[in-house]
Amino acid sequence: MVGNTHGIVNLRLVHNLPFVSVEVSANNRSVSLHNVIIDTGSAGSIFSADKMLDLGLVCSGSDELYIISGVGGEEYVFSKTVASVRIGHLVVNDFKIEVGAMDYGFEFDGIIGMSFLLATKAKLDCEHLTLS
Repeated sequence: MVGNTHGIVNLRLVHNLPFVSVEVSANNRSVSLHNVIIDTGSAGSIFSADKMLDLGLVCSGSDELYIISGVGGEEYVFSKTVASVRIGHLVVNDFKIEVGAMDYGFEFDGIIGMSFLLATKAKLDCEHLTLS
């Protein structure tokens, strides 16, 4: 299920980057992440391996490691499908994420990329710093 019930989520600017709070659910558990960047230049969504440990998401022998690259450099990640990823009223169930170390020189919990934004038909309003 993908949903958007037209709720509005306020963005916080930190280092001139838009941050939101995100809830990730897997293995009948949920974790709230309060420092997640909205990144329209990222195809997928990636979350900190340290934070995903709380959900029991670890790299197993059957998981393939691969390299993603972007402005922050290159990083080894693995993929997992989680029960849901939620930002306010925006939610995607059975959502594929990447999990990695996320060592980019400052602390944050994850990146929400275009895969989530397109799935939820999210609207990013830079004038009012909102996501709906």
